[in-house]
Amino acid sequence: MTVLSEDTIMAVATPSGKGALAIIRVSGPDALSIANSIWKGADLNSCESHTVHLGNIVDEKGEVLDQAVATIFKGPKSFTGEDVVEFSLHGSPWIIREVSNLLLRKGARGAEPGEFSRRAYLNGRMDLASAEGVADLIASSSRAAHKLAIQQTRGAFSKEFNELRDKLIELASLLELELDFSEEDVEFADRTRLIEIATLLLLKIDRLTASYATGRAIKEGVPVVIAGMPNVGKSTLLNALLQEDKAIVSDIPGTTRDIIEDTCEIDGILFRFIDTAGLRESSDTIESIGIERARRRLEQATIVLWLIDPFSTIGEQIREMNDTLRTLSPEQKIIPVITKTSATGVTDTQLDSVQKYLNTVLISDSFCFDSQNIVKISAAEGMGLDTLSEALKKATTSDFDPGKELLLTNARHYGDLLTASQALRRALDQMQAGASADFIAMDIREATSALSSLTGTITTPDLLNSIFSKFCIGK
Repeated sequence: MTVLSEDTIMAVATPSGKGALAIIRVSGPDALSIANSIWKGADLNSCESHTVHLGNIVDEKGEVLDQAVATIFKGPKSFTGEDVVEFSLHGSPWIIREVSNLLLRKGARGAEPGEFSRRAYLNGRMDLASAEGVADLIASSSRAAHKLAIQQTRGAFSKEFNELRDKLIELASLLELELDFSEEDVEFADRTRLIEIATLLLLKIDRLTASYATGRAIKEGVPVVIAGMPNVGKSTLLNALLQEDKAIVSDIPGTTRDIIEDTCEIDGILFRFIDTAGLRESSDTIESIGIERARRRLEQATIVLWLIDPFSTIGEQIREMNDTLRTLSPEQKIIPVITKTSATGVTDTQLDSVQKYLNTVLISDSFCFDSQNIVKISAAEGMGLDTLSEALKKATTSDFDPGKELLLTNARHYGDLLTASQALRRALDQMQAGASADFIAMDIREATSALSSLTGTITTPDLLNSIFSKFCIGK
């Protein structure tokens, strides 16, 4: 649907099920007249925009279905840019169903997923990136994810994308001008200056692209695997972080045999903590399955908390840590955690022994931590959890500052920026090689097109259908 429909659409904008209130939204050229045809109260056709009215919804026989509130938004100053009426009803499933059917009989059409937001985009009320931010805002499950979505809905991403696009257009125009006068051997664009502009643009685009892993983790919840050998305190730590007895704690090795996980918000960031079976060689069939699952979840983790028990054989634990973590991606963050370090429970000699073994591992480029990141805790006594929380936040946002720069969260944006980066890098290589302007201009145009797709300046019906079909019906 790339052109505006003449239909008037309706949908329930609140979740299904029983509730105190429900909202039914109507939008389109006949929204006011259709809404007024089922309304007993003030004449909605003559009401001013952005006003609220109390009345009754009545069926064709004049029977009252519900006392309701009607809110009027007249186009173009509405969410969709069209006339919009929102009915606030009592949340009875029967009332919702009867009023919805009544609106359909009066001429409204049931809205498609995301059709209200699609109309807002097509009517110029928001660009494509901002519209996608609306979906993220609805789905946000933490303060940090909410903040990123708010930035997107308010146009922060669009502003950044458009500034990059404008710079590319300026770059392309200088090259196109050179092409127009190519027969006269006139070079309007100083290649040194063009290379400088292209290099700066590439740095900005690559910085945004690199933020995607962090932004996605914050948006979806940061997966944190709690790993280590049996009886190092993994389940105790999970329970302490969640502040509930989620996992069974026992002195018997191999107690945890399956994956146990739950979420916890730390300073606005949602973490998904995953307790795993202790890693070791085992002849027990069930435990072996749990260990294999633990290794698979390690591969999917953004952060790994590797627990080390100073009262057990340190060398064996470090060797297991070394062998396991070398199979992981360099992008994954590893935080070594020394457990059971209460004030009276562990000696300085034991801690020094752990530190000594760790230092033999920390020199490897395969590990994403240094000796300053080692955390000492006693989960049973609640000691060191604040320090661990700080380490988790640092590991999540170590490369970026969400308070000062934009973090990419959308896979489509990530793909378009990658395309723009690759095209611009080719153009830059050709500039440095002294290639003719026509070859360079082709790559600049490709990069510009990719950035234009981000905000919907250039788009296709398939792209719009793909984006808005993921929205909920009433949005």
